[in-house]
Amino acid sequence: MKLSELSRRIVATVVGVEDCTPNDAIARRLRELGFVAGEAVEVMAAGPLGAEPLLVQVGYTRFALRRAEAERVRIRVGESA
Repeated sequence: MKLSELSRRIVATVVGVEDCTPNDAIARRLRELGFVAGEAVEVMAAGPLGAEPLLVQVGYTRFALRRAEAERVRIRVGESA
């Protein structure tokens, strides 16, 4: 499942971040921010227009992500870190 498909206030576990191209800078940055395998993640809120951006909490830190960025993060629901 992708992070962009996760319902609000459901805790999931990051499986990994997909690279769309070789040396994908966005995927690399997401991993640097803490979107790594085994980390707990939760969608806290979504913006009013087109539900974008998403307010996402990974660990104890919150980030605003575009849906296109959240689609790169693979998750598993029902298992928290």
